[in-house]
Amino acid sequence: MQSVTLKVEGMSCGHCVNSVEGAVKKLGAAGKVDLSAGSVTVEFDESKVSVDTIKEAIEEQGYDVAK
Repeated sequence: MQSVTLKVEGMSCGHCVNSVEGAVKKLGAAGKVDLSAGSVTVEFDESKVSVDTIKEAIEEQGYDVAK
């Protein structure tokens, strides 16, 4: 398992947390949002999903992931 913390812009409420964590979960990864820090820490199996795929899934929810 690999862990990465991504800076996510545009999150401001519980719905945002659920959207981001849900998008990550659909990929088979585990995400934990830190709303005050504007970030999400994701644990994932790098043989099954890439960081780029995780970023795309979050961006599809309407948030910006810092590159």
